[in-house]
Amino acid sequence: MKKALALVAAALLLAVLVAGCSGGQNSGGQKFINIATGGTSGTYYPLGGALAEIWNKNIKGVNATAQSTGASVANVNLLKDGKAEVIFVQNDIAYYAYNGTEMFKDNKYEDIRGLATLYPETIQIVTRADKGIKTLSDLKGKKVAVGAAGSGTEANARQILEAAGITYNDIQVQYLSFAEAANNLKDGNIDAAFVTAGFPTAAVQDIAAQHKIVIIPVDDKTADALIAKYPFYTKMVIPANTYNGQTEDVKTVSVKSMLAVSSKMDEETAYNLVKTMYENLERLKAAHSVGELIKPETGKEGMSIPLHPGAEKYFNEKGK
Repeated sequence: MKKALALVAAALLLAVLVAGCSGGQNSGGQKFINIATGGTSGTYYPLGGALAEIWNKNIKGVNATAQSTGASVANVNLLKDGKAEVIFVQNDIAYYAYNGTEMFKDNKYEDIRGLATLYPETIQIVTRADKGIKTLSDLKGKKVAVGAAGSGTEANARQILEAAGITYNDIQVQYLSFAEAANNLKDGNIDAAFVTAGFPTAAVQDIAAQHKIVIIPVDDKTADALIAKYPFYTKMVIPANTYNGQTEDVKTVSVKSMLAVSSKMDEETAYNLVKTMYENLERLKAAHSVGELIKPETGKEGMSIPLHPGAEKYFNEKGK
C-alpha cells in the first residue's frame, strides 16, 4: 500500500514539474494573453473585457483575460517585464517609452510595437466663466492645474503651453491629480485645469452643473506648432452642448488610446488579434460608448511607434 501511494505521489510531482515548465501554454497548446487595461471604473477595463471575449471566441487556442491596472505608464512596464501580452496605452506615453523621454527618460523600451490606435483622449482646458479666462494667453499669472507630477496630462499641459509661447514660469503651476483639480476648480481655489480624457468627462459635467464653465480653445496656429514637434497629437473639436452652458464648438487637440504589444509577439498572432477585433466592433460598442469611434479606417491615425508586422499586414490588406 505504501509503495502504491509513493508511486502516485511521484506521478503527481512529475505532472506539476511538467506543467511548471510549459512556458505559458497548457497541454492543449493554448496561448495565454493577458490584457493590461486600467481602473475598473475607467474606459480601458470594459473594452479589455470585450476584447478578451472576442479573442477567446474567434481565435483558436487563445485564452485571453483582462487585468485591471494603473493604466498607461504601468502597462508599458508590465509589457516590458513580460507580465502582459497586450496593453492599452495613450499614444504619447508609448512614444515616450519607445524614445526614452519624459517619464521613461531612464527606462527606454524599444521593443514596444503598435497594434492599432482606438479613439481620441481629448485635452480639455477647463475654467470657470467668472475667472475671465478665454484664451491660452489669459492663463499667464493664473493658478493652473497641470496634472500630477510625471503624468501624461502634465506632459500634455507643458507641451501645449510651450506651443503657445508660455512656460511654467509664466503661470502658478499646481501639480494636481484629475480629481483634485476638479474639486479645486469647483471651489475656486485654482483658475484652470488641464484634463486629458474622453468627453463628456463626468468631473467636468459635475463642475458645469454648479458653475458656468469655459473650455479654453487650442487655436490652429498653436495646434500646428504642437503637432509639428509632437506628431502623436491630432486636432479635435468638442461639439457645442457637450457640457451644460457650452453653446459653441471648441477647437482643441487630443492624443489617442491605442493597443500595443512586444516586438517578440509572432506575426500570425498579432494579425489575428487586430483582424478579429475589427470584425467584432459591435461587441466593443456594447462595452463602452467610445467603441463607436473604433474603426479600421482610423487605426493608424496618431500611431506614434512602429507598427507590429502582423498589424501592418492587416492594414495593408485593407488598403489603410
